[in-house]
Amino acid sequence: MDFNIQNQHIYGLEFAVKASGNPMRTVFDREEVTEKDYNRAKKLGSAMPGTGHDNFLKGIIVQFDITAPLYWWKQAQRYHWFDFVSSQSTMHCLLKFSVKTQCVKDTDERVINIVQELIDEYSLIEDEALKKAKWRNIVASLPCGFCLGATMTTNYQQLKTMYYQRRTHKLQEWHEFCHWCEQLPLFMDFIKLD
Repeated sequence: MDFNIQNQHIYGLEFAVKASGNPMRTVFDREEVTEKDYNRAKKLGSAMPGTGHDNFLKGIIVQFDITAPLYWWKQAQRYHWFDFVSSQSTMHCLLKFSVKTQCVKDTDERVINIVQELIDEYSLIEDEALKKAKWRNIVASLPCGFCLGATMTTNYQQLKTMYYQRRTHKLQEWHEFCHWCEQLPLFMDFIKLD
């Protein structure tokens, strides 16, 4: 299985671009977005993170489906505005997955075989107490290369943070994530740091 991002939807881009001018307005301007609005948004979006000048980026909402290995999810979950809408469940689907195809290619085949043996043993157990113990054994033995998918929601400001913190990361998945960010509409125009 490979790291994968698909089914992206972007909401509020023009609304947020217009809102980027609110600090200098006495009346809300909801006319059509102009070149002046885009130029201001590009300038404000490229402000250093934490200064507050790029807050309008929070209004550009991104939703998408992502499939990633457990080792990637552990790192991604540290971001506060990277929210799960819903995700695949090991509790409900573990026995339905093919462990071998659900793992990244770098997962040691021996580990995959051990987990598959545990699953095979589980299916033969009739005693409920033993079944519970075996279930915990399976869940605790899942390799970090096991992939799960989730539908996520976030915004351009959070993606900006992730992009700058992870673009040179050791994990290839972060490089793929950052490349995906670069393809989002106007993302690179809005987040380039001076």
